[in-house]
Amino acid sequence: MTVPRALPALHATPLDLGGRTALVTGAAGGIGRACALRLAAAGAEVRAVDRDAAGLEKLAGAARDLEGAVEPHVLDLTDLDAAERAAAGTDVLVNNAGLQLVRPIEEFPPDVFHTVLTVMLEAPFRLIRGALPHMYGQGWGRIVNVSSVHGLRASAYKSAYVAAKHGLEGLSKTTALEGAPHGVTSNCVNPAYVRTPLVEQQITDQALAHGIPEERVLTEVMLRDSAVRRLIEPEEVAEAVAYLCGPQSSFVTGTSLVLDGGWTAH
Repeated sequence: MTVPRALPALHATPLDLGGRTALVTGAAGGIGRACALRLAAAGAEVRAVDRDAAGLEKLAGAARDLEGAVEPHVLDLTDLDAAERAAAGTDVLVNNAGLQLVRPIEEFPPDVFHTVLTVMLEAPFRLIRGALPHMYGQGWGRIVNVSSVHGLRASAYKSAYVAAKHGLEGLSKTTALEGAPHGVTSNCVNPAYVRTPLVEQQITDQALAHGIPEERVLTEVMLRDSAVRRLIEPEEVAEAVAYLCGPQSSFVTGTSLVLDGGWTAH
């Protein structure tokens, strides 16, 4: 099922990351792709990390006319040592990579649970660990963890994803406390459902889990708790990430920037 685009292209606010190196995980598509392009447009040299080589090449092609550059870096984040090495020397780190499986707990494959926690919690820890020495050495750094409304609220049938995102919230706050004396901020961005392949691929699983037709999933499950009843665009999330990398946000750390259309207002 394809979900139509709900919003026109955004006009980006000014951001200068010239001379900075940024690393974005899950960069081949969706939110990660939008973040990589946004940071490259601001002048950053972006290390685009993903296991999808073809997607990274398309991303690099799309970035050719931007102020910065995108360097494809094919990497499976379950290789934790390689992830930590890849983060060395970065000024901006965007932990975005994720995966999803919708199943009741009693049917949830333990190996998938382990993989989700590895990619979405342990890998961010290792990436942060690899990035901090350089950030501390120069007295400046920006860490943005793409969390979710599911980092603040739970949903049925998403035990691994919810557990990983809740853990990421705690990791981000701890990083903020440790990084503050060194000029390093750490924050989460918490969108609700974003118009990405990951979300569109969930629709069939959600329909099966809830016992309803696919065409009812968006309104009856995904957008049920949202006051603003539409999907978020990846570019909107990327703009929030950009804000957290700018000079105007230097006092913003250890927090969660919630883009949930009013979901958590209930």
